Amino acid sequence: MAHRTELPDDLPKTASAVEAIAKLAKLAQDAQQAQMLKIPTAGLGAGLPAEIPSLYEPRAQRLVSLRSTIEEFRLDPRAREGKATVLTLASFIDLLDRHKDEDSAIFAETRWPSPKITGVVDYHRLDHAPRHGRHTIVYEFPITEEMKAWQALNGKPMGQGEFAAFLEEHAAELSAPFDGERSEYEGLFKERFGTPSEIIALSRDLEVFVGSRVKRQERLSSGERTIEFVEEHSNASGEKITIPGIFMVSVPAFVDGVPVRIPARLRYRLAGGDIKWFYQLYRWEFWLREQVQKDLDQAGKETGLPTFEGVPEQVFRGG
Repeated sequence: MAHRTELPDDLPKTASAVEAIAKLAKLAQDAQQAQMLKIPTAGLGAGLPAEIPSLYEPRAQRLVSLRSTIEEFRLDPRAREGKATVLTLASFIDLLDRHKDEDSAIFAETRWPSPKITGVVDYHRLDHAPRHGRHTIVYEFPITEEMKAWQALNGKPMGQGEFAAFLEEHAAELSAPFDGERSEYEGLFKERFGTPSEIIALSRDLEVFVGSRVKRQERLSSGERTIEFVEEHSNASGEKITIPGIFMVSVPAFVDGVPVRIPARLRYRLAGGDIKWFYQLYRWEFWLREQVQKDLDQAGKETGLPTFEGVPEQVFRGG
């Protein structure tokens, strides 16, 4: 009789156990691998996406931000940002007009010595929604060489030849006073205004008397002064020069800007027979600040944006 081998009754159970163990092993293996999670942000406040993608590392039991990895593949910037610096008020207005929206704003630091206008393209919204304020346009009022020259020698004594040469060189920046200016400043200083032609004539007269000594000075009832010169090698009287006490400077203070009118007092000092000349610009910082305020007003009108004297909030670097 032939021998018959029977399979064990528990063989199917054994196969199922192996399969279950394999599944458990796979689950355990999967449990050790990093997992992509999407974390909802509902209730956490404005300015966040609906979900934040993160990577969970089970072994380290930590969440890893994917932002830097995602940003590596971005083809275009997430937002407009950066500072553009322009050299003229016209360029400031044109560039701000190009980028502005209904919430943009203009700020100005009007005080000397560092006036500046800043246009914040992405300023906070009128409905109080915040924005970063990272896209700005700045105009820093570059000073003209002519204005620098007047500032550099303001109040500094000069010899006759040096002073005469300075007036000749800057003759184009002299101006006749307006009627209102004449009455205001002649009454204030008790001096007479000199016209540009008189100031130029004075500079030429001074050149004639370089090397001469002052014999006598006299103040006239008209608010003028006279100075009488005499040659050092001669006892003869020299000629008298009439000197106005005030003149008007009209100089573009900022590159490609309009001229700023500044009254200047014409002064001199005597030491023995020698004479030193100087001028004093009257409240020149005030007139330049006033021009900055006028330029701020012009920028606001031409762009249709609100203007403020001051500086915008510090830029938020988070988002």
